[in-house]
Amino acid sequence: MAPSKGNRSEEYKISEQYKRIVRFLFSGIILTLETIAYGYVWVTYYNQYMEIPYNRTGHWLMVAVYGLLLIVFNIIHGGFQVGYLRSWNLIYSQSFACICTNFMSYLLVTLLTKHFQSVRPLLAMTVVEFIAICVWSVASTRLYRIIYPRRHVLLIYGEYPIASLMGKMHTRSDRIKVCESVHISVGEKELERKISQYEGVVICDVPSHIRNVILKYCYGKSIRSYTIPKISDILLGSAEKLHMFDTPLLLSRNAGLTADQKFAKRLMDIVLSLAVLIVMSPLFVIIAIAIKGYDGGPVFYRQDRCTKDGKVFSICKFRSMIVDAEKDGHAIPATDGDPRITPVGRVIRAIRMDELPQLFNILKGDMSIVGPRPERVEHVEMYTKEIPEFPYRMKVKAGLTGYAQVYGKYNTTAYDKLKLDLMYIQNYSLLLDIEILLKTFRILFMKESTEGFEEKEP
Repeated sequence: MAPSKGNRSEEYKISEQYKRIVRFLFSGIILTLETIAYGYVWVTYYNQYMEIPYNRTGHWLMVAVYGLLLIVFNIIHGGFQVGYLRSWNLIYSQSFACICTNFMSYLLVTLLTKHFQSVRPLLAMTVVEFIAICVWSVASTRLYRIIYPRRHVLLIYGEYPIASLMGKMHTRSDRIKVCESVHISVGEKELERKISQYEGVVICDVPSHIRNVILKYCYGKSIRSYTIPKISDILLGSAEKLHMFDTPLLLSRNAGLTADQKFAKRLMDIVLSLAVLIVMSPLFVIIAIAIKGYDGGPVFYRQDRCTKDGKVFSICKFRSMIVDAEKDGHAIPATDGDPRITPVGRVIRAIRMDELPQLFNILKGDMSIVGPRPERVEHVEMYTKEIPEFPYRMKVKAGLTGYAQVYGKYNTTAYDKLKLDLMYIQNYSLLLDIEILLKTFRILFMKESTEGFEEKEP
């Protein structure tokens, strides 16, 4: 049953103007509480260990630096996304940002006092901040949903099935309620009539000429629209605007990364992979001894994968399964409770340590730290038959982590993962690489985060 637009729609249009302000005020509350807590710990404990203790100006400066770090880490990890994230996800994002900030603050204290000071004050502060974050996240989310109740929308679809999308939409029924779905075959007039009854429209993968009509109608009526992008939309999204004459042009270079981008990316790959290998070398030795000691089999597992331009290379991982887990060479995706996974393998898989030897592939130049995940040759061939655009993701080197790993989930479809990979390629920058790296740490222990493409995916 379609809701009555009338007053509810007008209220939405008015309240929408204040969304950013409301979110800013909510975020300001927790930010203020955390900086006050740090200011108290700094003044009452750490300041006394300075050779020349700071006065009032110095205290304000330390609090300002702490607040700035909080803002940066919360922006990276989504800690200020009140209303978009569920309470638990908001707590997780805020807590991770808080831990990162407190770690950086301890390093700063160490540099200023020239000694490793006790971490107990910061640990106690972190516990207090965590309690405050939990209370704030639950309270702000509930209040936000009172101010901005879920939006009633119409879903418009074409020839492609929508069961998967409907399932995803229902997982966020707290924000969007799909009240009705309608096929484009009903005609333009009927679509416009139905659209006018709702507060928003979800436009699935429908033919471009029909989508254009719907988008223009929604724009003219100030009705919010959610559009599932096509591959061509992602390619156009990063186009450069040209004004050579009185007709606007969109330039898509379609050449992958530029020479300077390749140089900066390769330099970062070498520096970071070397640094991690040096720091983690003791852990490498421990894992290698554990794998070898369990069954006497090889420490490393190698497999042919595809990277830039379809080049095949041998990827290196710590072996987490029994020897000859795939005797016939046929890929058998691992599942929860898979008997082929060894006890050691379960541990290193849980903390993602099985992927670390790929740093050698990065140093060799086969891979990059950030990029689309490298896929098996047979997977590339299989998906290319189903999705002709699949090879587009190989315009850059394969990566240890990537855009799809950060923003996707374990059940994200192959087509959607391809879109995520293309969004990374088309919008590449060194800052984006750094952002993905920082977000990778946040999703390391999230079971729902995606890895590569699986053979049994739809």
